This record gives sequence, structure tokens and C-alpha cells, in this order.
Amino acid sequence: MQNRLEMLRIYCAAVEAESFKEAATRLGTSPQAVTRAVQEAEALVGEILFHRNTRRVRATEAGEAFAHRARDLVRQMDELLRPKDSEIDAEIAGLVRLTAPKSIGERFLMPALARLAEKHPRIMLDLRLSDAISDPIAEQIDIGVRIGFMRDSRFVVRPASRVGFSVVASPKLIARVGEPTDLAALALLPTTGFIDRNTGRLWPWQFANGQQFTPANLAFQTDDGECECRAVVAGLGFGQIVSYLAQPLLRAGKVISVLDSYAPEAWPVYVYRPQRGPVPARIRLVFDAMLAALEKSELQ
Repeated sequence: MQNRLEMLRIYCAAVEAESFKEAATRLGTSPQAVTRAVQEAEALVGEILFHRNTRRVRATEAGEAFAHRARDLVRQMDELLRPKDSEIDAEIAGLVRLTAPKSIGERFLMPALARLAEKHPRIMLDLRLSDAISDPIAEQIDIGVRIGFMRDSRFVVRPASRVGFSVVASPKLIARVGEPTDLAALALLPTTGFIDRNTGRLWPWQFANGQQFTPANLAFQTDDGECECRAVVAGLGFGQIVSYLAQPLLRAGKVISVLDSYAPEAWPVYVYRPQRGPVPARIRLVFDAMLAALEKSELQ
């Protein structure tokens, strides 16, 4: 059982990494061990679980489905084999430093963290919310959440969900200026802009096939996603809004989605922690709670 469990653990890491070498680095093992684990999984399942070429590996649809089941099993086994509460309670104490994008932290993490803190009152949670990308090593972050792609082997990374992007506008603005049919038409209409706090420049809108669009006919710009949503609802301009902010507004009829055929592929959301040797029980506990909260959330 232990060998099979370790095989599943390695397989899941391979799915989450860009290459078997990267997965091996995260796990502190060899690329050959990762390859053997993948081959064993494929032999057990009787299907090809990875697309392989000279530049990268990528899980097949069957491979992704198998990884989803495998993660649940690994988590259940870890929970089953964890020492009794009386033995680990002494470890569930101390400071845990966290970082996350502001709206994700407020909407999806805080309820889970509040429940965890109530159950483990000796944990001290330090949550820093910012849409700027933090430096976890310099800032001594224990656990973080990031939208987008992570290829830094210094981190243990777990995919938690995905977020999409929608171009939306208020019904009254569309009634006044019309609905764009392509990106050229969009460029002529009033828009809102989100300022990237890392660069101080406008965040380019993302579209299908790698197309990007930088708003030029700006009516409003801000470095806060919630404020941009309010500006769009107020009819100031068209905005490209992340799915977890746009969907409630769409359901309420406060905005209308446009250019849906141009929508980009959803971006991954990761929970990560720096790789710093043995991990205290309190950090494992908070990491698992954050991962579970985002997996169950309506981010996409």
C-alpha cells in the first residue's frame, strides 16, 4: 500500500508540474522515479495518461481525471494515517504567514480560515491581501495563492481551481453605445482599466489564441478589482472582469457579457508554499484548508 500511495503522490506532482524533472525537483527525487510512477499508473489504469514530446509533458483527459481521484485518495490516506489529535495538538500552534489576491482572500479563504482558527485557537494567522505578486522568500511567506502560471521549482505547488475572464458592460451603456462585435469595435468604445501593481501599467486584456488588448479609450482606471466592477456596473465603460467577480453581476442582470467567442482559456489558481525542508503540522493544516476551500469555491 505504501508503494502504491507513494506512486499516486508522485503521479499527482507530475500532473501539476511542467516536466517530470520539475516534479522530481519539488519532491526531492529523480526524474527516473517520476517516469516509473507514471508508467506504473498507466499500466494499472490501462490508458495513456500523459502526452509526451521533447519540450514538455501534459496530462491527457484521462490523466487529469485519474489525478483528481488520486489526490482525493492521497488526502484521505494522509488523514487516516495521521497521528491522533492528542499527539499533534502540541504542533498545531504558532504563526502562519499567508498571502493571496485581495478578492480571493476576502470571498473564499476567510470563511475557511475563520473555522480553522476557531478549532485551533493556538494558531496565529497573518493574512496579507494584495493583487501584487509577493516574494515569498523575502517576505517569509509560509503559504500563498496565485493566479496564473508558476514555474518556480523553489515551491511546492498544488492547482486549486481556474478563473476565466469576461468582457462585460452595463445594460444602459450597451443601450447607449452598442455592443462590440470584434476587438477593433471594442477599441472605439469607453473602457475601464486595471492597473498592475507590480508594474504600475495597465493590465492587458486577454483573449483567445493569445491575443491581447490594452484599453486605450479609458473612462476609468484603478488598482482594485472590486472598484473596477463598480465602475462597470455604473456604466462608465466596458471591462474585462475575472469570472468570480463577473458571474454574480451577470446572474443579477447588472451587466451583460459581450465578445464571448473571444474569451481566453481559463487561468489556473494555485496554492503554494516555499520548499524549506520539514513542514510543521500547523502549515500542513492551513495549506490543506486553503486548498480545499478553493477547490470547492465558485472561482470559475
